[in-house]
Amino acid sequence: MDILRNLRRLESTLTRTVHDATQKLTLPGPREPLEILHAVVEAVEKRIEPAGRGKYVFPFNQIAVFIAADSREKRARFDAVLESKPSLEDRIIERLQASGCESIILNINTTYVDSSDSDFNIEFDRFPSLPQPGPHSLKLAVVHGMTENADYVFTTSRINLGRCSEVRDGRNRLIRTNHVAFAESAGEPNLTVSRNHAHIDCTANPGEYRLWDDRSAHGTSVQRNGQTISVPPGSRGVRLQSGDKIVLGEACLRVEIARGESKC
Repeated sequence: MDILRNLRRLESTLTRTVHDATQKLTLPGPREPLEILHAVVEAVEKRIEPAGRGKYVFPFNQIAVFIAADSREKRARFDAVLESKPSLEDRIIERLQASGCESIILNINTTYVDSSDSDFNIEFDRFPSLPQPGPHSLKLAVVHGMTENADYVFTTSRINLGRCSEVRDGRNRLIRTNHVAFAESAGEPNLTVSRNHAHIDCTANPGEYRLWDDRSAHGTSVQRNGQTISVPPGSRGVRLQSGDKIVLGEACLRVEIARGESKC
C-alpha cells in the first residue's frame, strides 16, 4: 500500500511539474515587431465586407496605426521591420486583394505612442472619392529620369510614383501599379527610385494635393523657392504647390496644378 501511495504521489508531483513547465512556456510574452505587423494585417482583413455575388469590399481608405513603443530601442526595431520590403501597405493590399477586394486605394499612417492597453491600435476612416474627371488637374513633367512620357496630366484622387509600371510579389501577384513609372533598365537616376517610392493624393481635403513617401530607399523631398522640404515616411505628407519639384532619389518631376471653380 505504501508503495502504491508513493507511486501515486510521485505521479502527482510529475504531473504538476509538467503542467507548471508548460504554463511557463505558453505564457504570453512581448510580441516581436514582425508578429505585431502580421497582427495589424489580420486586424485590417477583419474589416472586409461582403458586397454580394461573391464579391468583397474594404470600406475604408484611411488607416491610422498606433504602435506602443516607449523607448528609442523599440522604435528602432519597429522602423527596421516597417522599412523592409514588402512594406506594411503592400502587405495589407496583398491580403485584401487575396480576399477578393478590388480597386484598393489606401493611405496608411504609422505613429508610435509611449503607452497603450495593447501592442497596437488601429483607427479606420473613409474620405469621399473624387469625381472623375473634375475641374482640377495635376500635371507632372519629368525633369530628371526616364519614363514612358515626358508629361502626365491627372484628375484622379491617387497617383503612384515609382520604378516599373507594375510591382509584383515573389509569386508574380500584382500589388501596385505606378502611374508615373521610371524605366527599370534606364540606369541612374532611375535606379534611385524605389518600386513603391511615393504617392500623391487628393482625398483628405478637396482641391489639395499632398505628396507621401512610401518608405522609399533613397527618400522623397520637395524643392520650393530654393529650399528642400523633406517628406519622411509616416508623416502627414507635404502639400504641393504649382512650381514645386518632386525629388525621388535622384529623379525629379515638376508640378503644375490647374484649379477650377468647383471642388475636387
